[in-house]
Amino acid sequence: MTVSAAGEPRALPADLRVALVHDWLTGMRGGEKVLDVFCGLFPEADLFTLVHVPGSVTPLIERRRVHRSFVSYLPLARRLYRHYLPMFPTAVEQFDLDGYDFVLSASHCAVKSVIKGAGARHLCYCLTPMRYAWDQYDAYFGAERLGRLRSRLLRPLMTRLARWDAETAGRPDRYVAISRHVARRIRRYYNRPAGVIYPPVDTEFFRPDESAPDGSALVVSALVPYKRIDLAIEACGRAGVALRIVGRGPEAARLRRIAGPHVEFLGTISDEEVRACYRRASVVLLPGEEDFGLVPVEAQACGRPVVALARGGALETVVDGITGVLVPESSAEAFAGDIARALATPFDRAVIRRHAEAFGRKRFAFEISAAVRETLDAAGDRLAWSSATRSG
Repeated sequence: MTVSAAGEPRALPADLRVALVHDWLTGMRGGEKVLDVFCGLFPEADLFTLVHVPGSVTPLIERRRVHRSFVSYLPLARRLYRHYLPMFPTAVEQFDLDGYDFVLSASHCAVKSVIKGAGARHLCYCLTPMRYAWDQYDAYFGAERLGRLRSRLLRPLMTRLARWDAETAGRPDRYVAISRHVARRIRRYYNRPAGVIYPPVDTEFFRPDESAPDGSALVVSALVPYKRIDLAIEACGRAGVALRIVGRGPEAARLRRIAGPHVEFLGTISDEEVRACYRRASVVLLPGEEDFGLVPVEAQACGRPVVALARGGALETVVDGITGVLVPESSAEAFAGDIARALATPFDRAVIRRHAEAFGRKRFAFEISAAVRETLDAAGDRLAWSSATRSG
């Protein structure tokens, strides 16, 4: 990592023209929280995105000069933008990035494949290779979700999208992954190396108070198939534990149908209300495999233990027996047993909090600034970079 004598990343050129790129801006999820830090680091940067719903993100992001793709102007795009997925490759390739010296993308779908201007550098902060086109097709488009015929018809389309995704993997000069788990997926699907910089968690906002846990479990999640909220509902039913679910999404109606009286759906609530939910929950659940998972770290920042599936990013954020419990198999029976074990374990709130503090926003801003500096300095991927990042 290139640092000054004071231990800070060496200053970037004052006249550096930066373009920030993000897949879509429709709410403050993990990728948008990353983008919020990017906007703080580069206050003069322009922003390119497929779809922007005004007012859906922080004022810091909203103040950007936002360039939207043609997808943003299609019928019902604000709500149904995912239905235009086949158009995303054309849309991102039409972004005009000539005139920018540096492209910094936060990509979980298509924007890692933007075409930069001559002489520019592109650092892709990769939240994940496109899930639907690779290893999670069945979770989104399988026969159980769409019916056998629709699923079969969609598969060739997604195969073409995966081929495009792989063919354009060489466009960024450098990849940084959000976890070692994602770095391995980048190597597998893109055949590219990636350093690791964990995404930012607002550990100043998410912190403990004097609230006493009330014996309940909590899920904070988009209600989409791969999150496995159905498993959390069944596990809490088996364990006899009340469950609160925060979030919205296309799975909401189905989940309400299978939920019993022990489940309360809170929908979309404010950040302050989410923090209050963390503080009063006895355990926070992560039943699905996550690429990183901000929720477990936010919960731990509030001093609460996490019961998580022992796969993916949870292996990097939850310390089994110290800050929570890692469940070895994806079954309601296993989760029910480990929820009961977690409720009986006297976790140390201060220890849980200290663990979460390592994932704060200042650390993220420091490491991303160093990665940008190194990407500008490096002569391609031959040079090693950022000793502060963790090997993938």
